[in-house]
Amino acid sequence: MKTLLITGANRGIGLEFCRQYAAAGWHVLACCRHPDKADALAKLAAQHPDLIAIHALDVTDHAQIEHLGQALSNETIDLLINNAGIYPASDKGGFGHTDYAEWKTAFRINTMAPLKMAETFVKHIARSDLKLIVTITSQMGSVADNSSGGSYLYRSSKAAANIVVKSLAVDLKEKGITAVAFNPGWVKTDMGGPEAMIPVEHSVRDMRKVIDGLTPVHTGKFIGNDGLEIPW
Repeated sequence: MKTLLITGANRGIGLEFCRQYAAAGWHVLACCRHPDKADALAKLAAQHPDLIAIHALDVTDHAQIEHLGQALSNETIDLLINNAGIYPASDKGGFGHTDYAEWKTAFRINTMAPLKMAETFVKHIARSDLKLIVTITSQMGSVADNSSGGSYLYRSSKAAANIVVKSLAVDLKEKGITAVAFNPGWVKTDMGGPEAMIPVEHSVRDMRKVIDGLTPVHTGKFIGNDGLEIPW
């Protein structure tokens, strides 16, 4: 049985990943900050009691990440999905309305957490068959694609997450680990909003198809949910 470890599992893309991978018979280690408030995730776990295990995890708390790593020391993890992310509210105000404290939070969640998760769970991943690290970033983190400006906090933290993935690909290559950055598209979630174009189940379905085909050749790539590479 293959095992998935995923952050931000209580809603949106993370919840849908849990739903689809459990349906496919995977063992899912679903992490979120407040399991007692994650009603949808709890309901899903109740439907798959032998497949889904919920773990409390605030990805900004590195001690919590390390503790989880120790608690799961006997687990073999085929796929780590760094999904937890934030779009800072102050970004909507544009230039001149930057909340610098919120910027720090964006980097802690969007950029630092994926690296800390990789550092903590690298041994769990290296002993698996698939050896995959997928980090959900955004096309808004592409420097080449930025033609509309704004969103300084979100764009910069996602661009930084992309370079984290690129360095992971280099540093973990000898361990046989494939690390990729994924753009899920503009998805209808709480973050994406009601005007988003892609239903969450479609985005996750498409990303799973791409993930199923990942090999070491793809390590360090920035990929869309359609499987196409995105310019850095």
